[in-house]
Amino acid sequence: MASMFGKPRVSTERPPQSSVAECNVAILGCRGAGKSALTVKFLTKRFISEYDPNLEDTYASEELVDQQPVLLKVMDTADQDGPVNCERYLHWANAFLVVYSIDNRRSFEGCGRYLDVLARHARGCQRQSPVLLLGNKLDMEQYRQVTKAEGTSLATKFGCLFYEVSACQDFAAVQHVFHQAVRELRREAEHSPALRPLFVAEEQPCLAMATRHGLASCTINTLSTVNLKEIPSVAQAKLVTVKSSRAQSKRKAPTLTLLKGFKIF
Repeated sequence: MASMFGKPRVSTERPPQSSVAECNVAILGCRGAGKSALTVKFLTKRFISEYDPNLEDTYASEELVDQQPVLLKVMDTADQDGPVNCERYLHWANAFLVVYSIDNRRSFEGCGRYLDVLARHARGCQRQSPVLLLGNKLDMEQYRQVTKAEGTSLATKFGCLFYEVSACQDFAAVQHVFHQAVRELRREAEHSPALRPLFVAEEQPCLAMATRHGLASCTINTLSTVNLKEIPSVAQAKLVTVKSSRAQSKRKAPTLTLLKGFKIF
């Protein structure tokens, strides 16, 4: 609509803000699946060839997903051969990436154990956390031991999304997976509104009102609030802020000193 001065009116409307301002993603999988390579690829757009398999830490990046800002925290776990001490990430993360290497059947079999742990946790928990199954090292196609059909079948069994990517080659595909975790979390938040105080209707008789019209006694509904115990906050993991977000990468070179033990190419 044109303004009274003949110039078009610039719209200042913003897209509706998402209720999810923060997303905690835990990367799960057996040793050698490429969890750290995926984490560094997403945060820095670079590929690593060597890393410390015993290093576990949490990183953060400010992302823009579908025009909505979100603080994406990533826990790069250091499990060796399967789920161990799972409580540290089960109560921290609200989305999970379960990773295996397509050229390592043992890592694929380990994913079944992770997905089983997550399924049991979901049954005993009120919130629903998105789970994505990820076949890594797509660049090793000639050495493939796990077919895409097997990955699809496992994901279908546990009701999670399935992707195949290469941390070595395609940054866009890796970024898409992390952003998809945010989208799935937003969908869950829309379908699961926050808990609100419950009200119970009680009927109480009011005093009889003698009027000239001869009205009888009446009842009124009163609302009493049920006291709810305060839900404890999730455990806080160690947070290391990575300064190489998408917006900052255009202004200066990414800071890689936080990723100790990595050899960056």
